[in-house]
Amino acid sequence: MAAIGLNTRRGSEHQGRGQSRGDEIFDTHEIPLILHRCPSLSPDRDLLRGFWPNPKETLNGVWKTRPQFSKCKAPAPFRGAFAALNQSQGKGHRQGRAQMVEWRISDGLTDYDMAVAEMEARAEAIAKGEADELIWLVEHPPLYTAGTSARREDLVDPDRFPVYESKRGGQYTYHGPGQRVAYAMLDLSKRGKDVRKFVQDMEAWVIAALDEFNIKGEIREGRVGVWVVRDDKPLTALGQKPEDKVAAIGLRIRKWVSFHGLSINVDPDLSHFEGIVPCGIREHGVTSLVNLGLPVTMEDVDMALKRSFGTVFAE
Repeated sequence: MAAIGLNTRRGSEHQGRGQSRGDEIFDTHEIPLILHRCPSLSPDRDLLRGFWPNPKETLNGVWKTRPQFSKCKAPAPFRGAFAALNQSQGKGHRQGRAQMVEWRISDGLTDYDMAVAEMEARAEAIAKGEADELIWLVEHPPLYTAGTSARREDLVDPDRFPVYESKRGGQYTYHGPGQRVAYAMLDLSKRGKDVRKFVQDMEAWVIAALDEFNIKGEIREGRVGVWVVRDDKPLTALGQKPEDKVAAIGLRIRKWVSFHGLSINVDPDLSHFEGIVPCGIREHGVTSLVNLGLPVTMEDVDMALKRSFGTVFAE
């Protein structure tokens, strides 16, 4: 389970109702996303007919189950349209006001204090119904953050990088160049007010994004983050396959609006993690997409995050 810090109007913790997800429903607007994943397809309308849902497979015009297609990047002429389509996912209402999920990508390295101030201000505006939800993609300069459960003994080298006290859940984590941080300011009041499901959806979002690169991300009970099994490494002393963390999740929720979010190691300097015990877990390592042998760019990861967000958080 991911780490999460909760703060309601009364300041008490709230675990959510643990509602079941039920059947997944996918809008017919996903048809262009099929072309997105299959560059060999022509945009010819005749070909589109073959992918339009069969009435027997739909319920009120939407798919009952998600069709399976090969995973590949969109043809260049369609990318702008698909990006706009992905950004349109997640519409909802709070206090009668239609909202959309805004996507923002910041170039360069973003100051951490500035990012926290921006997140808190945006979350407050969302709670008041004055702003749209926001997914904000950033990179930070090298730094460590201490979550609400951080233990001082896990800060191995306190002088290596700046250390920031964070109000998110969890323990110590590292941010730095080559790591994609996705801050998620989302309105749970229009997403069922189910904290447990929201955390599971955040985990599923990371796993779905990794799946775009044929990486199998997994959740481990009692171990925060998303993990990959390392078949390329020797067995551990216990005769088990080693597992490394590739992504971390740390959240805070205030007035039913989330902030902070997740981080995916794309190509950071993995030695920078040596100054802490990441998330308080000593017996497992840390990896990155490039370390796993994938020559991916930050832009590749951003596209995967956008595509998978529309699937996991579709309403």
